[in-house]
Amino acid sequence: MTLDRRQLVVLVLLTLVWGLNWPVMKLGVSGWPQEPRTYPPLTFRALSMLLGLPVLGAALLWLKVPFRVGREHRAELARLTLANMLVWHVVIIVALQQLSSGRAAILGYTMPIFAALWGALLFGDRLGGRQAFGVAAAALGVALLLKSEFTRLAGAPLAAAAVVVAAAVWGYGTHRLRRSTVPLALLTIVFWMTASTAAVMAVLAFALERDAWRWPAPHVWFAVLYNAVGVFGFAHAAWFYLARTLPPVASGISVMLIPVLGTFSGAWVLGEPLHWQDWAAMVAMVVAIAAVLLRR
Repeated sequence: MTLDRRQLVVLVLLTLVWGLNWPVMKLGVSGWPQEPRTYPPLTFRALSMLLGLPVLGAALLWLKVPFRVGREHRAELARLTLANMLVWHVVIIVALQQLSSGRAAILGYTMPIFAALWGALLFGDRLGGRQAFGVAAAALGVALLLKSEFTRLAGAPLAAAAVVVAAAVWGYGTHRLRRSTVPLALLTIVFWMTASTAAVMAVLAFALERDAWRWPAPHVWFAVLYNAVGVFGFAHAAWFYLARTLPPVASGISVMLIPVLGTFSGAWVLGEPLHWQDWAAMVAMVVAIAAVLLRR
């Protein structure tokens, strides 16, 4: 499996936007380490999605992509939304308050490993030698990055476990998206998945956090707008494009530099400590991507 030029450009931009977003999200919901002031996480995510929807809508109008979804396709679209967006976004934004941004990214990007397991167990996929080696290298990178964090994670076991479960659901959703026969444009699917998730987030925020609502501070607005434009206006559409045009293992492994970038950018922006395992894991992730995507 190799990337064409368009896929490579999309992958590079996606890695940068999503990788840098981990410390940005942490900053939005938890504040600076020197001046921690938490912001309601579900409210933060709902604001980001609601402001990102007009960006996606403008893209559909500019490209003349239809918004309409036939009634017969709505149930399948709801299942895709649940597996690819809803579970992931609810869990990760709540758990992020208890985990460092880099380690939350690492736990979340166990997704390619789960995608490979789901493919073998449920969909009859067979991993070639290079694909299996790539998955093993990615697993090694995750293990290295987590090695120094067992003590930290021990203080928030439920948050860590919830992120891993959400990653497993996301890995399953990648298979469902690739195998979906819904005859809709990809941007149409992305728009309505985002709209549905935003609606659920808004309801949860109102039900659980309305007593904590306040006007966002400047750093929260920065994080909200970064997520609105970068993540929900671009990154999700870019990811679903890769997920639909590449095999699930290849698409998952291709984004394995995101947790590495999240770890290093978290160290730079938020002062989160780095260890030798972080550098070794970066090498493992690069090897994993090369094993799966580069020509023989």
